[in-house]
Amino acid sequence: MANTSSAKKADRVIKRRTAVNKARRSRVRSSWSKVEDAVAAGDAKAATEALRQAESDTMRAVSKGVVQKNTASRKVSRLTQRVKQLAGTKKRA
Repeated sequence: MANTSSAKKADRVIKRRTAVNKARRSRVRSSWSKVEDAVAAGDAKAATEALRQAESDTMRAVSKGVVQKNTASRKVSRLTQRVKQLAGTKKRA
């Protein structure tokens, strides 16, 4: 338990920031799931739209320090690759 007033304040701040960061992380993961769901459904248009939103959410989370830059770039790259692959298979069919 915090004893000093500054430690008590730090504890309050940490709790607030943790809640905000959890919400941001949840939003990013949800946007990734939307892309995955659209790809699984075979809907190229929805996947492209979801990817655009996911990339925006992911990079915003990076700027806020919620997700590491390299992790975010790797995830966006892999999602983009899957969406492009889906679009490519649709064009050939």
